[in-house]
Amino acid sequence: MPQFADTVEHKRLDVTAWDDIYIIGDVHGCHDELNQLLSTLDVTDTDLVVFVGDLVRKGPDSKGVLEHVRHAENMFTIRGNNEEKLLRGEKSLPVLSSDDLSWIKSRPVGISWQDTLVVHGGVDPRKELSEHTTYELQTFRSLSSGYDRPFWWERYDGSDRIFFGHTPLAAPVYRECAIGLDTGCVYGNQLTAYDWRRDCFHSVTAEKTVQHRNESKWVHPDQSPPAAD
Repeated sequence: MPQFADTVEHKRLDVTAWDDIYIIGDVHGCHDELNQLLSTLDVTDTDLVVFVGDLVRKGPDSKGVLEHVRHAENMFTIRGNNEEKLLRGEKSLPVLSSDDLSWIKSRPVGISWQDTLVVHGGVDPRKELSEHTTYELQTFRSLSSGYDRPFWWERYDGSDRIFFGHTPLAAPVYRECAIGLDTGCVYGNQLTAYDWRRDCFHSVTAEKTVQHRNESKWVHPDQSPPAAD
């Protein structure tokens, strides 16, 4: 079981009771695409859905996404850096109530089960997980700075396979120890889910580009992910 610092909220799941298990990348208020992806996956109440954070901000329907996840007993999410910005007062979403923000605040920073760990940003492979702050787990990306390689997942070789978002990817990251799922739906690319039991990806294409993103800010993984059956 992953050992976090005492100040980092963590939730451990028992997945034995669930049928299929899906992990979904940054939604950013793209509710229509989320509905389409869940329909494509044929998710039922006996399937588990885990989100890598950043359900809200930037897209057209943050309230709808939040309510969808909040009221589904089979859906769990962590706090991404965009949720944290709302809690710190750095950004605001008038459509969200104080009750919504309280629910966001109660979300963990990490979710784990078996040999699987879900965080929003990533981990620094140069130090122990217990040495990481909430901010690092929500935002860590490069061992250098910004979008300069090497990225953390290119050096990480821990025993837990880490699922993450935060970094907009032209395609999912697929490595033995790390899976990256933020394929930039809000920027006009795709919303992606990983099928944990079958080791494959499912994606839906964004209906429109809500925010433009410069090509220099897209990360192109050096490994191709497996296609869905």
